[in-house]
Amino acid sequence: MDLGATEGHMLVLSRKCNEQIVIGDDIIVTVVSIRGGTVRLGIEAPPHVTVHRLEVLQAIRADEAARMKDSSNNSSPPTTP
Repeated sequence: MDLGATEGHMLVLSRKCNEQIVIGDDIIVTVVSIRGGTVRLGIEAPPHVTVHRLEVLQAIRADEAARMKDSSNNSSPPTTP
C-alpha cells in the first residue's frame, strides 16, 4: 500500500483485488475486481451517506438547476390586460 502519496489534494493509494480502504469511521471501499482497464469497487456506507458516480451526480445537479430555473421563470406574477 502506498501511504501518503499525493497529487494536489488527492490521496493516491494502491490496492489489490479484495483489499480495502476506510474513509472516516464508517465508509469502507473494497476493490471487488480488476479486468483490463476497469476496476469494480464495493462501497459500504451508512444509509445517510449518498454515493454516486461523478457523472450521475453531475446529471442530478444539472437537472435540479434546470428545475429551479424553470420554477423561477414560472413564478413571475401574471400580467393583466
